[in-house]
Amino acid sequence: MSFDPRYPQPQAPDPRARSTRNRAVAIGLSAAVVAGLVAFGSFMLLENSAADEKSDNASAAHDGKHPGGHGDAKGGTIEGLKSWDAAKLTRNHVAGTVDYPMKPPVGGDHNPSWMNCDGDVYEKALPDVNAVHSLEHGAVWVTYNDKAADGDVAALAQRVRKTPFTLMSPYAGQEGAIMLSAWGKQVTVDSADDRRVDQFLAQYVQGAQTPEPGAPCTGGLETAPR
Repeated sequence: MSFDPRYPQPQAPDPRARSTRNRAVAIGLSAAVVAGLVAFGSFMLLENSAADEKSDNASAAHDGKHPGGHGDAKGGTIEGLKSWDAAKLTRNHVAGTVDYPMKPPVGGDHNPSWMNCDGDVYEKALPDVNAVHSLEHGAVWVTYNDKAADGDVAALAQRVRKTPFTLMSPYAGQEGAIMLSAWGKQVTVDSADDRRVDQFLAQYVQGAQTPEPGAPCTGGLETAPR
């Protein structure tokens, strides 16, 4: 068989080029597989993490505690909670005493000076007009009378000292042995370990009911005025 020298003759494929192409395809496929495995692993990790968090929260809710360890923060209503219309709780500054319709008071006109409420525990009774001003700043006021057990008083004092925007004092005129008050909110509890203590603190320490959010709980009165 003869070939016309005027025309180029077909060349046989270069085996080195074929090998290079095959290697490139193999590398590409391997990279795709690795990327897929990484993506799948990340997805499963996120799924497991979310499942664990839901499980922890469910267990915490069942035990009456939220993940932060301060009780059932928002879960359900607080049994026995009393509420007052915030629009009817006046907020004027007055110099004298105020005749509040509830004991302890949960709002109304008050003295221009507030009681310090940065985890302050007072051994003597406080003037209503100064404590109410603390409630206006978002504080929760823990009060007790002589019916409260000494152990409960000590446990509540320890809790208050660790909780900013709270204050505690005796209150002889209240009906319940232990009561918690915020602006427009109040509950009577049975003991220091009553789950409603955690609920109330979680919901109403600088809660949505606060008339003056951002107002301080320091810089006020350190001791009850005579």
